[in-house]
Amino acid sequence: MEQINHFIESLNGILFSDYTVYALLFTGVLFTIWSGFGQYRALTHGVSVVRGKYDDKSDPGAINHFQALSAALSATVGLGNIAGVAIAVALGGPGAILWMWVIGVLGMAIKMTEVTQSMLYRNTEDPDNPHGGPMFVVKKGFAKWGLAPIGTIIGGIFVVTLLISAITGGNMFQAWNVADITKTYFGIDQIITGIVLTVLVGLVIIGGIKRIGAVAGRIVPLMCVLYMLAAGYVLIINIGEIPSMLALIVKSGLPTWLGGESANPEGAFLGGTFAYAAMWGVKRALFSSEAGQGSSPIAHSAAKTDEPVREGVVAGLEPFIDTIVVCTLTALVILSSGAYNRDAEASFFDPGAIQIVQAVDDDGAAIENTWTLETPPLPPMTDDARRIRQSDEMADGWREGETIFIVVAADQNEDTGRDLRKITATVTKSGDGVGMWTASWGNLESEMKPTFRLNEDGSPDLGLYGDYAGASMTAYAFDRVQPGLGMILVSIAAWLFALSTMISWSYYGEQGVYYFFGTHGEGFAKPAVLVYKIVYCLLILATTALAMPMFGENGDKAIIGTDTELDMWTTLGLGVMLVANIPIMLIFGSQAMKAYREYFKRMDAGGDPPHEAPPITDVVEGHDVE
Repeated sequence: MEQINHFIESLNGILFSDYTVYALLFTGVLFTIWSGFGQYRALTHGVSVVRGKYDDKSDPGAINHFQALSAALSATVGLGNIAGVAIAVALGGPGAILWMWVIGVLGMAIKMTEVTQSMLYRNTEDPDNPHGGPMFVVKKGFAKWGLAPIGTIIGGIFVVTLLISAITGGNMFQAWNVADITKTYFGIDQIITGIVLTVLVGLVIIGGIKRIGAVAGRIVPLMCVLYMLAAGYVLIINIGEIPSMLALIVKSGLPTWLGGESANPEGAFLGGTFAYAAMWGVKRALFSSEAGQGSSPIAHSAAKTDEPVREGVVAGLEPFIDTIVVCTLTALVILSSGAYNRDAEASFFDPGAIQIVQAVDDDGAAIENTWTLETPPLPPMTDDARRIRQSDEMADGWREGETIFIVVAADQNEDTGRDLRKITATVTKSGDGVGMWTASWGNLESEMKPTFRLNEDGSPDLGLYGDYAGASMTAYAFDRVQPGLGMILVSIAAWLFALSTMISWSYYGEQGVYYFFGTHGEGFAKPAVLVYKIVYCLLILATTALAMPMFGENGDKAIIGTDTELDMWTTLGLGVMLVANIPIMLIFGSQAMKAYREYFKRMDAGGDPPHEAPPITDVVEGHDVE
């Protein structure tokens, strides 16, 4: 597996190079200026459209604007908000949030443009089952220029990237995190979680876009409200910390020549320079909001409307809701609770009993530039750590199979730009009484022999830190404020978020399959789509039954859901879609902007006035367009 990991990481380095980020930022700035700061239109006119004031049951499409927005949001407001933000803060520091905000604002213009493009070129031959997305934009757009074969090929390339992203970020990432947090809190085997998810996803996606829209229209508002209420409670408890946290976000996210300062490494936080804060903030915001990926236009193309721009401004609301609101709440919970730079949950007291030694292979031969730890049995956790975990009064606080780490100084950390690294271990129970908990330490590659990080007084830092990855980090942040809250809230949210994301991404992939087989007629397309749905569901089982143990850092000792592994696979899906979709957006952007200006010129002149808003229950359930 190490060879596969290295290959994927190398591929990600190409797909998600600085040039890809620069291209996306340029695209966001371009369409922000070109549209005259269309973000304003999204926050005003877009809200009226979502409320149902322009819904018309005679328009072509399958679902109303609210359901289309909910279906798209169900793919974006999800574990990217819970787990992705936690990864960004853990690896990039507080400054990563500033760059998430930047991408959130620019992403509004990007979403508005790419959805308008897809609405202009969508296929509504079957009004109840429309098809759209960048693949249809490039196919039909090039055909108008007499370059149909080129458009078909480029569309096919995009579909391949779409399917890769559906498999990784839309499926594996979700199943991985849900299985991780369910195992962490409830001890339920990953395969059980995988079976339940497979059944639930299968029951929904068999019904097509109408059932997906109906389910998303109910789940998305519910999960957003629940999550925001819980986050609001944490922020009220820590209200005095909020101003300083906001200041820290801005200060850590700016370069030194603008008065910025990299966040200090302390506790469990290994530090992050400005460059790495920006990189992680941009990367996780893109994964969370999907701006520029070309996925969201597929869901919006099912909307009931005859005005392409109208659905475009609705789509502009997505990054605002997803990144500016929900991601910010998650970030403030993690920062204000102190979860990101938490103190050690236990510490060894005898430096002489702990040794950093060269790792050996199965034959006992030393492995060059590879190091591990030899330690005595684990000491009991601190009183505060046991309080957060709600451990029994006489218990040590450890959990079977959990991951912990010690911080050492070694070669530069490629994730943070600093020299602090983790050596991780799996906790196992070896007996009863004192000394019952032991650590099976993994390996760390470093040309220089690692040394323990030093405390302020010059003594070695022998602290043991819980290695909370992704959703587990956010859950831990809630638990620090109210023990048990993270277990209940984030577990429920993780299940709802993952389920909604997986059903939406299954639809995205389905439309890609239709693109390949639809030209041969429904007789070819329907069986192909059915096979795709079956494979998509089976991948959930494959992730929870095979991938999670397989990708453990310690070989046969499965370490589940580490930061770097979660990021590696989601970055793959994100990178391939961005590289394919950004050129499509730039090529056809002028058409979207022309339609945008003509639409609002007509609206500002009083054309097509809104009707009275229908009852909100009818909008949520889609009855206003039936």
